[in-house]
Amino acid sequence: MSQDTPALETSHPPEAVLKVLNPVMRALLRTPLGRRMGTLLVLGFTGRKTGRRYEIPLTAHRMRDGLYVLTGAPWRHNFDGGRDVEVTVDGRTVPMRAVPLADPGQIADVYARRIAELGVKNAQRQIGIRINVPRTPTGEEVAEVVSREHLAAIRLEPRP
Repeated sequence: MSQDTPALETSHPPEAVLKVLNPVMRALLRTPLGRRMGTLLVLGFTGRKTGRRYEIPLTAHRMRDGLYVLTGAPWRHNFDGGRDVEVTVDGRTVPMRAVPLADPGQIADVYARRIAELGVKNAQRQIGIRINVPRTPTGEEVAEVVSREHLAAIRLEPRP
């Protein structure tokens, strides 16, 4: 790693791959096969400015304190202040509330815990980050990428 290369950076599949893969994943996750794909979910919501309906396949991050989606994508701003959503997970669609964590320290903690739980190799694939150090990143390194890349942790809570 050169001095200019950060310890962590975001990494995403090419847009062309997502355009092909996302519709397939949306359909599969709604079938009985979706029950076997517990690491994935479909997040359904209406855009706050456009009013357009979105259904985004994402990794389901099941942690001891809840279910999260982790992202740096611009659509994360739809959840500022919390929003009602529909989540298709384990083959079922359930109403939930998407609540973004506001504190950068809490966001970094969620990312750091998830990296530790998954291990470096799996974390890179499931979180959409590239780890450029030959070890588990430090909390400071994770906090730096959260700040630099404006990463978000959105907690999905059951609706009453």
